[in-house]
Amino acid sequence: MNESTAIPPNETGFDAVLGFTLPGRDVRGRCVRLGPVLDTILSAHDYAGPIRHLLAEALLLATLIGSLGKEEGSQMTMQAQSADGIVDMMVCDYRDGELRGYVRYDADRLADLGANPSLIALVGSEAYLAITFDVVDGGRYQGIVPLDAETLAGACEAYFRQSEQLPTVIKVAVQSMDGHCVAGGLLLQHLPDGEEGRERLHVRLDDPDWEHVTVLGSTIRHAELADPGLSLEALLWRLFHEEEQLLVETVAKLERGCRCTPQHYRQVLSRFGAEELVEMRDGDGLIRVDCAFCSRVFPIDV
Repeated sequence: MNESTAIPPNETGFDAVLGFTLPGRDVRGRCVRLGPVLDTILSAHDYAGPIRHLLAEALLLATLIGSLGKEEGSQMTMQAQSADGIVDMMVCDYRDGELRGYVRYDADRLADLGANPSLIALVGSEAYLAITFDVVDGGRYQGIVPLDAETLAGACEAYFRQSEQLPTVIKVAVQSMDGHCVAGGLLLQHLPDGEEGRERLHVRLDDPDWEHVTVLGSTIRHAELADPGLSLEALLWRLFHEEEQLLVETVAKLERGCRCTPQHYRQVLSRFGAEELVEMRDGDGLIRVDCAFCSRVFPIDV
């Protein structure tokens, strides 16, 4: 899938994260449109239509949220699990522009639903969403919220509100175009102020700057987010051209980042004891590791 020639060569179309700030409003954001990298990830499995749509939205959200991290080498993992859902597990992660994701689901139960099932119909009533940040210095922090919102984006907004205590607005759109999948998203976030004892901006719920930006963000249309002929710079200009200052920078170029190699799996298997390794071997004396992310099997001789 090629980008439209309507996008100038020095502006952003597919598969790059654009970061921006509105200094006069104390707001930061991310804008992204997934294209070829999304097709590559989705092609690893023959997902049904509703599952493709769900995973595309999850990959988009993982990019918007994961790209907020500042430390190189840090990873954000978003995982949904359910005890009673058609989708019992979904996992996506983002690290330095590398993106991957996978969904496990019951195809027979899915077939009994209509063409456009709701999120609750897919994940059931006992699902949760966990967002985990692993930073390079060894630190890890995680937030968990019930997966009871109407959309994944709504659940992620709840995560920021409850775990990060940051007011956040997320807009997403997923479309199929000529056999390809396109997903566009916008994240707006009110920056905290006074972390050392002063009042946080989010405490002032009626802050006029944040209210102003959320009103502007609500005007964006799904068609604009997913429009392959509209650059991300042009999209942001449509929203914020009347602001005193809009600062924009490219945060990352995106690619599928599956880290499955024989060397990696040998390192993982080295943590197991000798008896456990013997039990894992097949009749040929090999341990066959199935990577769910890229749908490849690695025969490992240990």
